[in-house]
Amino acid sequence: MAVHTSIQLLTYSQELVEGQPLYVSSNCLPVKASKYEPAGLAFHNVALKLLGCEEEDTEEVDDQKVGNDKENVYMPSSDSYSSKGKKKSGADGKQQDHYALLGLSHLRYLATEDQIRKSYREAALRYHPDKLANLLLAEETEAAKQAKKDEIDNHFKSVQEAYEILIDPVKRRIYDSTDEFDDEIPTECAPQDFFKVFGPAFMRNGRWSVAQPIPTLGDDSTPLKDVDNFYNFWYYFKSWREFPHADEYDLEQAESRDHKRWMERQNAKLSEKARKEEYTRIRALVDNAFKRDPRILRRKEEVKAEKQRKKEAKVRAKQLQEEEAARAAEEERRRKEEEEKRAAEASLQHKKIKEKEKKLLRKERTRLRTLSAPALSQHLLDLSEDDVESLCMTLGIEQLRSLCDKMDNKEALERAKIIKDARGYNREANEKKIDEANEKKIDETNKSQPNGSVESNGNILSSSFEKKEKPWTKEEIELLRKGTQKYPKGTSRRWEVISEFIGTGRSVEEILKATKTVLLQKPDATKAFDSFLEKRKPAVSIASPLSTREEVQGVSTPSKTENTAVKTSSPGDSGKTASSPVDVASSNGVSSSSEQDVWSAVQERALVQALKTFPKETPQRWERVATAVPGKTVNQCKKKFALLRENFRSNKSTA
Repeated sequence: MAVHTSIQLLTYSQELVEGQPLYVSSNCLPVKASKYEPAGLAFHNVALKLLGCEEEDTEEVDDQKVGNDKENVYMPSSDSYSSKGKKKSGADGKQQDHYALLGLSHLRYLATEDQIRKSYREAALRYHPDKLANLLLAEETEAAKQAKKDEIDNHFKSVQEAYEILIDPVKRRIYDSTDEFDDEIPTECAPQDFFKVFGPAFMRNGRWSVAQPIPTLGDDSTPLKDVDNFYNFWYYFKSWREFPHADEYDLEQAESRDHKRWMERQNAKLSEKARKEEYTRIRALVDNAFKRDPRILRRKEEVKAEKQRKKEAKVRAKQLQEEEAARAAEEERRRKEEEEKRAAEASLQHKKIKEKEKKLLRKERTRLRTLSAPALSQHLLDLSEDDVESLCMTLGIEQLRSLCDKMDNKEALERAKIIKDARGYNREANEKKIDEANEKKIDETNKSQPNGSVESNGNILSSSFEKKEKPWTKEEIELLRKGTQKYPKGTSRRWEVISEFIGTGRSVEEILKATKTVLLQKPDATKAFDSFLEKRKPAVSIASPLSTREEVQGVSTPSKTENTAVKTSSPGDSGKTASSPVDVASSNGVSSSSEQDVWSAVQERALVQALKTFPKETPQRWERVATAVPGKTVNQCKKKFALLRENFRSNKSTA
């Protein structure tokens, strides 16, 4: 192709040269094209081609150069990215950056699924082997062409592999977990640099959080509620970070579902240790920040100051309370002293007044005795010294003074009359006082006992008494129990029927009360033996084969003697009936008590055996002992036991 000798220069508008936005108008709305500039090698080549000013060879060389430039730009480099935790692809085992292959190095784990798909389509069009076929023509030898072809195919396969990994959520999470990351946590920092040091650390580690978005560290003016929420979030931090192990199993190689589950369990065991270390690292970061957070430290100081203030206030309140108690005690002591002092003064004053009254009383009594002496010496109107002394002892000071004033300057007879009149008036006054006292006492008795009654003669008031309920006998209780069983609940007029069944005139109220008290009362265990003795039928007395005739007769003799004595007593000797049996027995030469206290050898042996059988702790011991000893009561057994104990002690002391 011939080359044109004259090349026409391209010119651009002033807006494009100065970089200003270009507005293109048509039959639609204006479109602002500020992101696209008509510049670059491709633009010039297209412009020259349209003008027919470009050679074909030059176009091929330029296309080859452009392809080489694109290949150099997008090929992964070991210098641009660290090889820590990167997956290996291909037989050569070279490390590759999936995000760099798709042109997402600036986004990395922040890239969305749509961005990954779009970048993959662009990279697939750019690096498809058919698009780069012109690069094979530039090679001279077949070996070079084959090597170039393999390189292009491997690069395209790497792009496909990158897309497969990044588009799968599980594989992408594993890849992002092994992506380059700074695991260092800050430990020391100046108080003023806290937010500059720990803020980026929390934002950097927040990428592993399951919950998004994560709360920010904030600044010094952040409310304490937000600060508490921030630390609560990080103390309960949940991470999605995976920790693949070099020796872990590939789940895609599993032969069955059970085999895959077994591989998952083995992989979980391998990654468990790394997961624990990761949570320990996050916890250390949060602890370091919590210890050095100026907001937390300020709140701790405020809480500590508040506690100290409350403690001091409590101490001050206690001191004030003690001072107030001491002041009150002192005032109480002073008040008591003043009261005691006033009481002592009042008592002394009362004592003085009383002494003065006594002196005046003695003076008036002496005056009365002096004025009544002539009448007493002459025995006028049967006046005696007892009458005068009675007046002296019963009348008060004013009465004695008025009486003496009346008797003053009077004759002996008139004085005797005045004393007689005063004596009669004094007796009437005393009787009136006694009557008033009796009436008052009767009124008080009637008020305290409203149900009081008067005796039949109507002259003497008897003390009132409350109507006592008639006690229930055992027969009535037994009939009540049988009646409640015979007429159960639901019986028409049940309690009236039970009252008629008992037949003792008990009212319905008494029966209801007895049902709630007497029937529900548990039997006393201590009286069980007594009830047994009462219910037991009297046994027929059979003489023991070991007892003698005299012993049997001696036991039964007192009853015969008593019967004989009762028969021989006459009606005229009714006042001596109670003592006649004793007299008759005494006349025979033997007292009844001595006959009852006679113990045979069989009875003594029975008593000793019963005492051994029923020890001290046995309930109703003496009743059981008396039952075991024939012909003896409880008191007789106790007396015999006391006598045996005395004999034993005396024999022991003598030995």
